[in-house]
Amino acid sequence: MGTRVVIVGAGFGGLSAAKALAKSPFDVTVIDRHNYHLFQPLLYQVATAGLSPADIASPIRGILARAPNVSVILGRVSGIDTERREVLADGRRIPYDTLILATGAQHAYFGHGDWAAHAPGLKTIDDATYIRRRILLAFEKAETETDPAERARLLNFVIVGGGPTGVEMAGAIAELANRALAKDFRAIDPRSARIVLVEAAPRLLTPFDPPLSAAARTSLEQLGVEVRTGAPVTALDDSGVSIGTERIETRTVVWAAGVMASPAGQWLGAETDRAGRLKVTPDLSVPGHPDIFVIGDTAALNDAKGNPLPGVAPVAKQQGQYLARLLRAREAGKALPPFRYRDYGILATIGRKRAVIQMGRFKLTGFLAWVLWSVAHIYFLIGFRNRFVVALNWMWNYVTFQRGTRLITGMSGAKVEELPMPADEKEILRRAS
Repeated sequence: MGTRVVIVGAGFGGLSAAKALAKSPFDVTVIDRHNYHLFQPLLYQVATAGLSPADIASPIRGILARAPNVSVILGRVSGIDTERREVLADGRRIPYDTLILATGAQHAYFGHGDWAAHAPGLKTIDDATYIRRRILLAFEKAETETDPAERARLLNFVIVGGGPTGVEMAGAIAELANRALAKDFRAIDPRSARIVLVEAAPRLLTPFDPPLSAAARTSLEQLGVEVRTGAPVTALDDSGVSIGTERIETRTVVWAAGVMASPAGQWLGAETDRAGRLKVTPDLSVPGHPDIFVIGDTAALNDAKGNPLPGVAPVAKQQGQYLARLLRAREAGKALPPFRYRDYGILATIGRKRAVIQMGRFKLTGFLAWVLWSVAHIYFLIGFRNRFVVALNWMWNYVTFQRGTRLITGMSGAKVEELPMPADEKEILRRAS
């Protein structure tokens, strides 16, 4: 038996490491709580009826089918026994010689955990389909609502957080209301929907240079989105959001304001930063645990300039590939220099024909930026089928202004009851089932 490498998490980092270790002398085991790899950057399109879940996800076993030394275990990890070198997952103990933690991030509500029930975040397919259901149900309920105040509340949508996810969600909801749903209803005009994007920082897209942030804001406002910057949320419940002294009545809130790392730091009892990310050495190992490595959103590491590495897919992918090279080198008795991130730029889209791109000193906005954003996202999707289907969907949406996945699903069964939602909606769905 070769060296046992266990990878926890099949996101961008974990999957990159597993693929790079394919057909190597290592005995690799990948553990994930889902049986699929998810392309998270396009989750907002599932949430706004632009794509179906199958378009942006692929089965892990299928991706790794040609790697005979890699096995996959479906399970939820609950801890690490560092003394016995075992991973605890669903009552099982999985031994390792080298452990790679690529467990990603989860929603952060900044000490207001009760807000999660009223403002779902966007990290999984379940999150996306739930938000899609909430958005589409709001229009359906507004169509038959006789109380003007409640109808207005249903047609108000608030997105909390002005990062890429929040900006993309706000633009997509605006286009859904203004284009795809515009002629579908009789009693209401979906174009009258009010979309509000709330950001506590002074500007949107803070990782971008100020001119690009300003361009993104202008594009959103041209779509009819109300942008509130320097406006932290002070209260949130099932009927609205409070921003300082202002109250916005709404039934639909999407949380895109922040993330925190998975509980990996608690599993190891190691030092973490304020976001719960494990502080790692330059070779991505945990101090005091040279056999344990951490990558992606779970790791806290600075770049050459002393700035924290961003929680984006390219960082995780490069770290996964670096670890594979490091393990191969050590197996051969060689050494590698510390990990160094190569920044190829950041991108964000603001709906149809609008995007912003920053690659070092190169900056681009508008239609050409949107084309480059589209090409980049199609390229990085897993599998030819997904690339082809997404490209075809986007061309169809572009030509017809339609969105083909406007399906309200999950209206019955226990799964719906497990999802966070206002008490009045729970009652409606229970009666319907």
